Amino acid sequence: MDNYYSLLGVQHTASPRDIKKAFREKAKKVHPDIAGPKTREEMRRLINAYEVLIDESRRSEYDRVYGRFVGTYRFDYRTFLREQPEDPASQAKLIFFELLHREYEAALAVWEEQGGLDFPLERHLEREDWMDCTLILAEELEKRQRYYEAFVLLSALVREERRRPYFRHFMSEVETFLKELVRHRLRPAVDAGTYLECMEALLDLTFPPKDEARWMRSIAETLADMGDLPSARRVFREALKKDPCLSSVVRLRRKLNV
Repeated sequence: MDNYYSLLGVQHTASPRDIKKAFREKAKKVHPDIAGPKTREEMRRLINAYEVLIDESRRSEYDRVYGRFVGTYRFDYRTFLREQPEDPASQAKLIFFELLHREYEAALAVWEEQGGLDFPLERHLEREDWMDCTLILAEELEKRQRYYEAFVLLSALVREERRRPYFRHFMSEVETFLKELVRHRLRPAVDAGTYLECMEALLDLTFPPKDEARWMRSIAETLADMGDLPSARRVFREALKKDPCLSSVVRLRRKLNV
């Protein structure tokens, strides 16, 4: 876990006013709109530190867990969580803790032990922590070519962001991540039925018409490959309505006689 006080450059005794001032000054220097996309992770860590320290109850918990000493003994949060394998809330926090410490394999191992995609992290983490945790998990799963799991997590993240924004200016990068995953990696990684389910879930998230048209073209191609030509024609016509200039359709037009 980052030292939030060091990240913001404030003392442990800093007032809320001091914390706000320090955050504004740091944010001006590392905001991606100013410093470029390479600072996205640094800005995210800065925001996370600010949101914890500006909230009295979260700051108190942070100080208790990470800053409290008794004699020469320091409270070991990781060990504390690991010693509670039957407590889902502790295991959810352990997953997030390991991810923040870049112990990705350890985090994934705990996530899998708790059921992977069936483990409701959102029930056991604060909303913002869940969203951060979900994004990092998706990134690590994608690196390991576990594209379907990454897709499911990213879809849930986009759905929640649509409901109530959190990532805000970072969300375009999250959406690009999802689009690239779908465009280049997902289709060969799953069977046709699963792919169609993923595409339907993607369309439910509401993206610009041109994006949706491309995904509907992929649905039509998959349906055609499966031999369901009537459904393929229907979806393909809907795709053309969304984007009359849709590219890469010559072969599909011939196959569907559209």
